[in-house]
Amino acid sequence: MSNADRHALITKAVTDAGEATVQQLAELTGASDMTIRRDLDTLAAQGVLERVRGGARSLLLRGEEPPFALRAHEAVDIKRRIAARVCALIADGESVVLDSGTTCLEVARLLRERPVTVMPLSLQAIQLFGATPRPAALVLPGGRPRAAEGALTGPLTLASLAALRFDTAVIGCCGLTAADGLTAYDLDDAAVKKASITSARRTLVATDGSKLGRTAFAHVAPATRLDTLVTDTTAPTGEITALENAGTTVATV
Repeated sequence: MSNADRHALITKAVTDAGEATVQQLAELTGASDMTIRRDLDTLAAQGVLERVRGGARSLLLRGEEPPFALRAHEAVDIKRRIAARVCALIADGESVVLDSGTTCLEVARLLRERPVTVMPLSLQAIQLFGATPRPAALVLPGGRPRAAEGALTGPLTLASLAALRFDTAVIGCCGLTAADGLTAYDLDDAAVKKASITSARRTLVATDGSKLGRTAFAHVAPATRLDTLVTDTTAPTGEITALENAGTTVATV
């Protein structure tokens, strides 16, 4: 078992149960107690869980967004398939505003190889585009990064979005239903998503199936405002049908 797989298994066990001991996690993963203690120290440093005597406990409250470090290791293959489909819908020469989040980061890995103009809204994606010379043209927004997330928010980000017009907005989400539309956990993040949608000619939503049928705290946009949803086959069919009835084109991978 790789470190990433073990970390994901440990995190899920602690999150599901609320807490777990070193011995329980060692039995679950087949790793030594010493390895588990190192894993817990690493995950605690990433803000994924809290280290306590003899084990760890979850930091997540009900309805709270899991940290970026945890989400980055979840459903990676699915996110990459979604990213590939999203990029196939974007033509060379387009201007794209790219939302924050782990699925949009996978989109960034592919778009940097394309002759497009991109304004990424996260530090992680900006790093990807700026690491080496690529065909993609990079436009940098202003803003303040959210702690641990790297997502750019605030008045400078909103001003950057208001000043430009894009062909396509690629948006991630925390929740999406036909009834409540696109939602996010964080109010500042929701404001940036809303401004991104307003600045673009069309909106592509990129999210795995676990977000469908879920409603988060902050409203972003009604389902009728979303042009295309790219998701995977785990998405609930009833919700897909409802979104299609609301006028959203749905592509599954």
